[in-house]
Amino acid sequence: MTSTETTPGTGGDGADRRRWFALAIVMTAAFMDLVDVTIVNVAIPSIQREAGASFSQIQWITAGYALAFAAGLITGGRLGDIHGRKRIFLIGIGGFTVASALCGLAVNPEMLVASRILQGGMAALMVPQVLSIVHATFPAHERGKVFGLFGAVVGLGAVSGPVLGALLTEWDLFGWGWRSIFLINLPVGVAGLVLGSRFIGESKAPRALKLDLVGVALVTLGLLMLIYPLTRGRELGWPLWGYVSMAGSLVVLAVLVAYEKRKAARDGSPLVELSLFRVKSFAAGIAVQTVFGVALGVFFLVWTLYMQIGLGWSPLKAGLTGVPFSIAVSAAAGMSVQLLVPRFGRKVLQAGALVMAAGVLLYIWESGHYGLHIAPWQMALPLVVMGAGMGLIVAPLTDAILSEVPREHSGSASGLINTVQQMGNALGLGLVSVVFFGTISDHLRPDQVGPAFADAFHNALGWVAGVLGVIFLLMFALPKRPAQHVEGEQAATEQQEPALV
Repeated sequence: MTSTETTPGTGGDGADRRRWFALAIVMTAAFMDLVDVTIVNVAIPSIQREAGASFSQIQWITAGYALAFAAGLITGGRLGDIHGRKRIFLIGIGGFTVASALCGLAVNPEMLVASRILQGGMAALMVPQVLSIVHATFPAHERGKVFGLFGAVVGLGAVSGPVLGALLTEWDLFGWGWRSIFLINLPVGVAGLVLGSRFIGESKAPRALKLDLVGVALVTLGLLMLIYPLTRGRELGWPLWGYVSMAGSLVVLAVLVAYEKRKAARDGSPLVELSLFRVKSFAAGIAVQTVFGVALGVFFLVWTLYMQIGLGWSPLKAGLTGVPFSIAVSAAAGMSVQLLVPRFGRKVLQAGALVMAAGVLLYIWESGHYGLHIAPWQMALPLVVMGAGMGLIVAPLTDAILSEVPREHSGSASGLINTVQQMGNALGLGLVSVVFFGTISDHLRPDQVGPAFADAFHNALGWVAGVLGVIFLLMFALPKRPAQHVEGEQAATEQQEPALV
């Protein structure tokens, strides 16, 4: 996905200025997507209260985005290779802006869910082009500096998203309330569309893979058949059709595998390169990435609900409480890649899983010890421990997964890593119905809400700790010393959508 027909131009001040303008534009678009993922979580309780959304609908506001994003990522990258990265990027940012407007103007929860799914699909067109455009625009000797800037944008988006969402919700600009978290994308998106059409150069891949729309349809159908019954099952009393649907999803995924094998033999352009799974470290790494996405999908949604509905905190108070977590993730990620992994290898990732699990268990103890009177500063210690553990994992995991993958498949492998992370996230959001809402009675008196949500939070965190234990064991299949042979832009592909959701 990174080979192009164009050679980055370096001659002339005008060309130099244009490519730095292009970089600013695509990074702004990436920042907008990153913030949009994190900004929504803190506003979820306000959306649930003011829009009258059911608990399954608020799950779909986040899971629908993740599912559409995951299903379209690989296809979005291939469309850019075939039809031009600039063209698909502009379509993506334009569609993302329109979808943001529809989210902000939604008249009911159903319209909001549908608009979020559209928004995720448009992000799947926009985001894969970012690093491809950088690769086509900058010569190899400058890309290290560019990817350093990109890493800073990722960190800034992770930290600023929850706080920005809290401020916008709290300020209630123009009486918009939670709608402002979506409407703020409009001026940014329009500016990106106008400036991008002027300053971004066009590029294509000389030998782009063909589209696999049947594969996309099968993946989407299989996940929907699994996730939809999970989110609606509790409200509907766990009907028989839900169990049939979940069992049927396995059949659909089996059909996907058979189809992808035939597709690979026929034209060499399957959605999923199944031969990659013969590499033990890659197969194990994909399992780690998926399960890690599940854990994060569960944690971030129930954490928000616990603070704002269970404890009755304002969006701003809840948003600021998460800042130590985000800072710890960023700090530990930098140390992990630069200092620890080169010396200790796989043990750093395994230590990260155990440290994060220890933070989760500490959080369970503290929230139980202090009860409904717990203060943000008392949450800081477990959140910092959790963030440090997560940072040790997220930064070096991609290199560990890709280290034994043949170089010719590294682009496909990178896209698949990002895809399964989002799929795991969507599955985790679906599981919230079981591990969180499943312990809460449908009819609570006002004085019962706090204790019920606190108990549900403890139950959900217990599941998260267990999942982190599974991740620790899966990591034994990763290479002891990940080889550093993957180029920066390939390894960075997974970082386009961070795990902070």
